[in-house]
Amino acid sequence: MSTPVYPYLGWKQQCTNVPIVFPAQHQNRRPGYEYLMNPRPISDNPSYVGSGRLKDKVAIITGGDSGIGRAVAIAFAKQGADLVIPYLDEHKDAEETKQMIQKLGRRCHIMAIDLRAEGACAQVVQTTLRHYGKLNILVNNHGVQYHQNSILDISREQLLDTFHTNIISFFEMIKAALPHLPPGSSIINTTSDTAFSGMANMIDYTATKGAIVSMTRSLSLSIAKSGIRVNAVAPGPTWTPLIPTAFTAEETTTFGTDVPLGRPGQPFELAPAYVMLASDDGSYISGQTVFVNGGTIVT
Repeated sequence: MSTPVYPYLGWKQQCTNVPIVFPAQHQNRRPGYEYLMNPRPISDNPSYVGSGRLKDKVAIITGGDSGIGRAVAIAFAKQGADLVIPYLDEHKDAEETKQMIQKLGRRCHIMAIDLRAEGACAQVVQTTLRHYGKLNILVNNHGVQYHQNSILDISREQLLDTFHTNIISFFEMIKAALPHLPPGSSIINTTSDTAFSGMANMIDYTATKGAIVSMTRSLSLSIAKSGIRVNAVAPGPTWTPLIPTAFTAEETTTFGTDVPLGRPGQPFELAPAYVMLASDDGSYISGQTVFVNGGTIVT
């Protein structure tokens, strides 16, 4: 099979080895491991140079060990932030991310923890305060997805796991962090454009992503007077460890090629949206959802 290349990557460095279609692959264990993916997602844009937008800020990025979370962590570090990255059990991915952050001259504390567990989110916040003495940015980014052809195939166990992971733990992270966020802080929730377009074989997943959008809007109204902004980012198809766990091996070969730009996104292409929302560049933006989805029009 020939290896097509991206028609446009938005950066100056030549990337002629980055494919539009991927080799067939599948991982049986969720949430998935980035180090096993072929090819590896692109987390860093070497042409992206920080300008101190997040200088000495402290950010929690859940699921920041890989995928979009890793790319956001790198971009935040380039902008001067120190990081705490809670993750489930992707130890190798998390260590790689920590090393990347440290090479950029910023601090990164990683912690393996199940955010579905009672008290886990409070533990993340307390650990952050113990390490850095403050908290300025919360990025709720972790998630899980399952493909089922019919709602009749969604077990109660799967339904509860999807909701507990994708939305209930978001609530818990926010509740734990909010008392420690000063005016000017930012909360950013990762949703999905499928919350607006729907997806026939991911009914429970899209339901949680819709809940994230509604929660983001309502929370932004609730805490606006505190000077804390709340927004969401809605990715389109993006090459992350979620994909080889949720899609069949055959489905991964053409993943994301049906969007207007003709290709899936890479994690680094979403990171600047999070920087904007976390920094003063987004000082007049709250309660909004920013789409980074390859040109798909959603309403």
